[in-house]
Amino acid sequence: MTQLTEILQKRRSVYALNRNLPVSEEAVIDLVKKVTELVPDAFNMKSQRVIIALGDKQDALWDGIYDAFGGKVAREKIDSFKAAYGTILYFIDDNTVKALQEKFPSYAGNFPVWAQQANGMLQINIWAGLAELGVGANIQHYNPVIDHLVKDMFQVPDGYRLIAQMPFGGVESEREPKEKEDISVRVTIAR
Repeated sequence: MTQLTEILQKRRSVYALNRNLPVSEEAVIDLVKKVTELVPDAFNMKSQRVIIALGDKQDALWDGIYDAFGGKVAREKIDSFKAAYGTILYFIDDNTVKALQEKFPSYAGNFPVWAQQANGMLQINIWAGLAELGVGANIQHYNPVIDHLVKDMFQVPDGYRLIAQMPFGGVESEREPKEKEDISVRVTIAR
């Protein structure tokens, strides 16, 4: 097994998180910066944007998310995300995408798709990197309901579109091992 697959096996949705990081806060920040720099993007458009909510902003974010739903989500669920050390907010800069659509009109319809692909690659690579550091994480999608809240709370520039939220922190309890699947259902070999 390669180091990559070993790291990906560590990457799991961990919901029982706490504020006891097994590494320094700076190690997590450095990982996010480095991965954001290294993840490819079609036409080198660099459409991915990231905000890391820590400390009081972490608490305010999840309290605000609960309020944005008017009690229609379980407080316990929101509190489990709030209990994490921090949250990585993933965005696409639609202004960057539009500029490339104008510059390369033949590919205009593809740039939004490519930006989503790049954002997905960013998410999985950061998630795997966190797992390698022993940091637990999960991915949430409370947008678009929380878009205005996030925009106001973090002074998000116009054109940034929220894609996902990734609470991260110390692992309170490990997940059960993943059930082995028959991968031949999803992978076809053609020769």
